[in-house]
Amino acid sequence: MPCRIETLEKPARPTAFAPLPQPLAWIEADMLALRARGLERSQRIRSGRQGDAVTLDGRPLINFGSNDYLGYAGDVRLTKAAAKGACAEGFGAGASPLVSGHSESHELLEQSIARLLETEAALLFSSGFAANIATIAALAGPDDIIFSDARNHASIIDGCRLSQATVRIYPHRDMAALATLLAGDRDPVARRKLIVSDTLFSMDGTLAPLASLCEIAHQYQAILMVDEAHATGVFGPRGSGLVEESNCNDGVHLRVGTLSKALGAAGGFVAGHQAVIHWLRHKARASIFSTAHPPSIAAAATRAIGLLAEEPQRRKTLLANAAEFRDRLLSAGIDLGEAEAQIVPIMAGTAEAAVRLADRLASNGFFVPAIRPPSVPEGRSLVRASLSWHHTVETLQRLASTIEALRHEP
Repeated sequence: MPCRIETLEKPARPTAFAPLPQPLAWIEADMLALRARGLERSQRIRSGRQGDAVTLDGRPLINFGSNDYLGYAGDVRLTKAAAKGACAEGFGAGASPLVSGHSESHELLEQSIARLLETEAALLFSSGFAANIATIAALAGPDDIIFSDARNHASIIDGCRLSQATVRIYPHRDMAALATLLAGDRDPVARRKLIVSDTLFSMDGTLAPLASLCEIAHQYQAILMVDEAHATGVFGPRGSGLVEESNCNDGVHLRVGTLSKALGAAGGFVAGHQAVIHWLRHKARASIFSTAHPPSIAAAATRAIGLLAEEPQRRKTLLANAAEFRDRLLSAGIDLGEAEAQIVPIMAGTAEAAVRLADRLASNGFFVPAIRPPSVPEGRSLVRASLSWHHTVETLQRLASTIEALRHEP
């Protein structure tokens, strides 16, 4: 049965901003500059539960703007697991994990993640963003060198900056360039070399060449860390991600992921060797100095991991539908870049063009958000269709037909 709760009070927003005090007056000019470049965003209000449809600012739309790839974010089974966890342990964790915030639910979730990924141990964080910045900053410092893919997620970029290590950026998925950079770094002072990459790139829908990354890391004795945020739950025979899909378990030293996308919950994690995870508990500042996330959410995430084994057909259906959707758009001459997953970018070029296409799709009943700088480079703005198990073949055909028709409009 669906959840029954009292009607929530409808939020109200101010109609105009209050004047800023003089020390903050520069913000108005900065926002005007963003607006002139087509980069101002409005905060939408979503109503109701996650699913194939979404109501944004009171407008019902077919939802292609969520990372809820397996349809678990609104699944009542996760809601019941969270409610049971809250009844048993309360809602708030009360403290950081090393003080007293690590509950039985958190312990069970860490063990469940390690089993799913076939690693020795896992460590939880409040978000995938926190997992990346904390892990990278713990592994590398001013005396180290990090090699990072040019299109890695912002959390990886910020982790590299926070570490204060020397950072070498290699072109997207260019393994020859990466090997050249590693061969050229013979600095005897450097303590460690760290290679870090997304496995499924969130804006491009492209896959990292994991086998080659493992070979290069082994050749140059570098630590290899990958972010499976958009791949966990979707790829691999057991749904653990692209490391499993590529049979690269032994070559990847650390795997970061999130519980908020295909698993429909919240939080992030890093998994790997027991000794490394134990060390990170003492070095990862976003874990040490942050209150643990609610035990009830950990209980919901554990239930979602169980559903991966119970319902493998969801990820198989999703990937099959995504392949068919991409093939149809490509055959119609739509530029998708090199997308090869459930994330399907429709290239627009300028920020204004992306916003215009997103608005026209919304007029036809589809929420396909515009992605603009700084999420993508200048001149590479797009609308991104994030496919879900919820989307039927018929819905995907309707979206494809609409995109094909709109490309001919000025």
